[in-house]
Amino acid sequence: MSPSDPTPDLGRRDFLRYTGTLGAAAAVTATLSACGGPASTGSSGAGKDKDLITAVIGYGNDQSWDPTMTASAFSMAANNHIYEGLVDTDPITRAPYPALATALPADTSATTWRFELRPGAKWHDGKPVTVDDVLFTFEAILDDKAKRLTYSFFATWLKEVRRAGDNAVELVLKFPFPDALPRLTIAKIMPRHVFGAPGGWDAAAKGKAVGSGPFRMTAHNPKSNTSFEAFPDYNGPRKPLVKKMNWLSIVEAPARVAKISGSAAEAQIADNVPFANIDQLRRAGLRVEGGKGMNHMFLMFNTKQKPFDDVRVRQALLYAIDTKTMINVGLKGHGTPATSFLNEQHPSYARAKTVYSYDPAKARALLAEAGVTNLAVKLMAVNLSWITECLPTIANSWSAIGVRTTLEPQDTSALFTKMDQSQSYQVVAAASNPNQFGLDADLIMRYNYTSGGTWMKYTGWDGTAEAKDLFAKMDAATREPDPAKKLALTRAYIDIIAEQAVLYPVVHTELMTAWDPKKITGVRAQAYPGVNLLQARRL
Repeated sequence: MSPSDPTPDLGRRDFLRYTGTLGAAAAVTATLSACGGPASTGSSGAGKDKDLITAVIGYGNDQSWDPTMTASAFSMAANNHIYEGLVDTDPITRAPYPALATALPADTSATTWRFELRPGAKWHDGKPVTVDDVLFTFEAILDDKAKRLTYSFFATWLKEVRRAGDNAVELVLKFPFPDALPRLTIAKIMPRHVFGAPGGWDAAAKGKAVGSGPFRMTAHNPKSNTSFEAFPDYNGPRKPLVKKMNWLSIVEAPARVAKISGSAAEAQIADNVPFANIDQLRRAGLRVEGGKGMNHMFLMFNTKQKPFDDVRVRQALLYAIDTKTMINVGLKGHGTPATSFLNEQHPSYARAKTVYSYDPAKARALLAEAGVTNLAVKLMAVNLSWITECLPTIANSWSAIGVRTTLEPQDTSALFTKMDQSQSYQVVAAASNPNQFGLDADLIMRYNYTSGGTWMKYTGWDGTAEAKDLFAKMDAATREPDPAKKLALTRAYIDIIAEQAVLYPVVHTELMTAWDPKKITGVRAQAYPGVNLLQARRL
């Protein structure tokens, strides 16, 4: 990577490392100049400080912080407080509102959208936000060599972003695409002078964050905590209502619950609350609410390994799973069997033509039809608590149809490192929630099903004739201007995804958030990981 070209050409391993699918970024402590030292993670008086919100996040803070590359739950939630898009969206309704832009486009069916930048907007280092910063960000996103994570969310419909004056830009669309408006929140505008410098993108991945949003990072201690303070020069639409925040990264469920429990609780809010602790926390006076969305456990098959190249085998293993028992035992009732790739509350949802209802007889018949006997499966899985609690049901279900199953739950980093190095896996169980990026069906499906995309490469499927046909149908649906026809085309290709069962949900689950209503207000539970505290205040 030369100094004149700070954007790396990212291979599959870099993509997974940056997004956090491979786990930790380099172990660094990036204490910023605005901070006098790392924020304490101890409980000495933290709960009584009315200027501070302490949050417990059930995900690691040691993964990528680069807004163009990350899928990390912790850093994405934090970046929503640090950075702004031209347009941002309400965290619950996802309704768009102007952020760095002064207004929304008057006609979203047009193919050119003009945005004036907010006068007086500043970066957290005090320098002004400029048109060059907007151009820099979109150049990175649309770079077809780097193909960052955000590339697939924009490249299908966005032709270019160009200067339209000293303080304005124009987005030139390839075709009318009104769904693009809320998607602009994914494009967090980044300062060219910071991240365009040599090594800038690596610094972003490792935890350097300089935005124009309501909060600026004051300390970042990987595997421990990240702290923030209100940015005094912020002049945007959602001003912070609290002076300081400290987000604790606690992946272990018991420790996370302990931080928000009891009379001496340090934290006022926690996400990713275990289902088993809901009643306990409610009895203690905490408010616990859930959000139903795209949070799901999926199975991903390596179609380069026999017999998983046979669709009948993939279907058989899905039909065999006793999802009712999985939900009752593993998820304590907080789940729904997948009847489509989309969750049932999604506006584009329709029951798929192929639904994997529990049917062991059909599973046995499909294996017999495929000529498969004495099948042994090594099921690798991420070690999220709710995933591991579902694994025994899968093993028992497969055993009931004569499939010997070895369960291998492990750290996410270790799991995907093995996959990346050897590609010898058979089946993987993992969790996903594309709602972190948005709600529209096109975005959700492209997160996993993108030609040349990371997940498709891991399945070994995207070079097949079936995959190429699917991608063509997805592109046709994206380009369709008529909403009713677009919906019909979308549902049709989701039916194909259901039938092929290459990467497919088993269950959709709720995500639970708990907070103390006597100490914090302005909180709403999200249906995707993390918290949004832009309208929260201490009591």
